[in-house]
Amino acid sequence: MAARPRIALVVGARPNFMKAGPVLHALQRRGGFEVKLVNTGQHYDERMAGSFLRDLGFPKPDADLGVGSGSHGKQTAQVLASFEEWLTANRQELVVVVGDVNSTVAAALAAVKLAIPVAHVEAGLRSGDRLMPEELNRLATDALSSLLFVTEPSGVANLKREGAREERIAFVGNTMIDTLLRFRDVALAAPRPAAWPQRYGLVTLHRPSNVDEEAPLRRILAALEEIAGELPLVWAVHPRTQARIEAFGLADGLAKRGRITLVPPLGYVDFMAAMARARLILTDSGGVQEEALVLRVPVVTLRENTERPVTIECGGNLLAGNDTARIVAAARTMAARDAQSFRVPEGWDGRAAERVVDRIARFFAEGASL
Repeated sequence: MAARPRIALVVGARPNFMKAGPVLHALQRRGGFEVKLVNTGQHYDERMAGSFLRDLGFPKPDADLGVGSGSHGKQTAQVLASFEEWLTANRQELVVVVGDVNSTVAAALAAVKLAIPVAHVEAGLRSGDRLMPEELNRLATDALSSLLFVTEPSGVANLKREGAREERIAFVGNTMIDTLLRFRDVALAAPRPAAWPQRYGLVTLHRPSNVDEEAPLRRILAALEEIAGELPLVWAVHPRTQARIEAFGLADGLAKRGRITLVPPLGYVDFMAAMARARLILTDSGGVQEEALVLRVPVVTLRENTERPVTIECGGNLLAGNDTARIVAAARTMAARDAQSFRVPEGWDGRAAERVVDRIARFFAEGASL
């Protein structure tokens, strides 16, 4: 092993960046490691990646694989092949992956096939829904990983139930909340866009189960229209969702709904500011559930399940699926809750990345085995 262990930190999609940034910075502060940043390019355009990388202070990646979009199989295969080639030319002692996207599982598989240990940041989360591509990515990545960094108690229980070795499980807290706490004051100081309502709910929507078929998307739109009659909505429209709205001929109807303001995807600080000012958030995003809890903004999750049950247990989240009546009822319930009563989970304190690096250092001291 090299005198300074070589560690590759892999990012690829927008949700990765907030989770990986604190780990990268903590490794660099600690010293004693040779750290390489590898961007697979799974999210590659300015709206979905470029502005986030700048906002979060990422350095220029040491490698950019340029994978781009594609089907799950094609994208996963391209990351696997490209990252394997890079690892073969640039041998590492540890590969750190984050989250649950295609880049995560592909990079993990490439590493272990070359006998390189993997550390998974955000291990153990489970929705119980194997129709979600992310759930399959989580299961596979955790099975491959030698270090399992867990954000909430359910993750520890899930991993133990699945037979993970207990000495490899580390409950560290949530590195994404490290990023949120670092930038929260900057976001709160940002001015509200002049075209936005003074009082509003915030919407994000992108999951295939909600947007790829016309019927569920229409049900959600009907709910948003009813909610907007009581609380104006700002909708940060994901490119995937925009394409489906247009394909299903729903764009004209949305344009006539004067109380729903459509905006393009926002940069990290701007989106955090939008969340912090919102009276309510309607989303199918996993990360937004967590961030909103810390910001103490009520959330209605437009799914039948969540891999982040701690957000429900702490009072900040309610599941509503994509049924119109359930969404409207849940929105009214959550809007009436006292957000100051929401609890912040253990370890969501801005120091999760430090605990990750502590365990990585001990891993190398113990011999860094697969």
